[in-house]
Amino acid sequence: MSRKIVVLNGSPRAKGNTSALVEEFAKGAREAGCEVEIFFLDKMNIHGCKGCFGGGKNFEHPCVQRDDMEKIYPAYREADVVVLATPLYYWNFSGQLRTAFDRLFAVAECDPNYANPKKESVLLMAAEGYGFDDALTYYQNLMKHLGWTERGHVLAGGVMKVGDIKGHKELNEAYELGKAVAKGNGL
Repeated sequence: MSRKIVVLNGSPRAKGNTSALVEEFAKGAREAGCEVEIFFLDKMNIHGCKGCFGGGKNFEHPCVQRDDMEKIYPAYREADVVVLATPLYYWNFSGQLRTAFDRLFAVAECDPNYANPKKESVLLMAAEGYGFDDALTYYQNLMKHLGWTERGHVLAGGVMKVGDIKGHKELNEAYELGKAVAKGNGL
C-alpha cells in the first residue's frame, strides 16, 4: 500500500523557490510509490480560525466555517505524512501556511480529548537569508506538541528571486527526502 502525502504549500509564488522544493520532494516521493497531493494555499479561499471551539461536531465538516479547508480536511485525515512548505517570513512560516494549519484544529475537535491525528512531517523552507533558527525551533516544538514524527527538513537560504534556487543542492536534498519518506525513513 502506498503512503499518502499531503503538502501544504504556503508560498504566494506558484513558480517560486519554495514551490521548486515542493516539486522536487513530490517527484522523489512519487517515484518511490507515494501518492502526493499538493495544496497551493495562496490560491485557496481559507479564512482564519475564529477560536470558537465550535468545530468537531460533524466529521464531514469539522469546522463551522465553510471554505476551501473542506478540500484539505479529507486529504489531511488520510495522509501518513504532512509536508509544511513555506518561505521564511519574519523568521517564521508564511501567513498562508499558519492560517491553514491553525484551521486543522477543527479535526482535533472531533476527538473528545482534542487529540490531533498522529502524522509524520517534513518541513521545506526557502529564504533570502539564512536565519532559520526561530522557524525551526517553532516547527520542532509544534511537532512535539502534536506528537508527530519529524522525517526531516530542507532549508534553502540565499534564494530571493524566483528561480534563484536553480542549481542549489537543496533541490536534490528535497528529492532524496521525498524518496526516503516514501520508505518510512527520513534524512
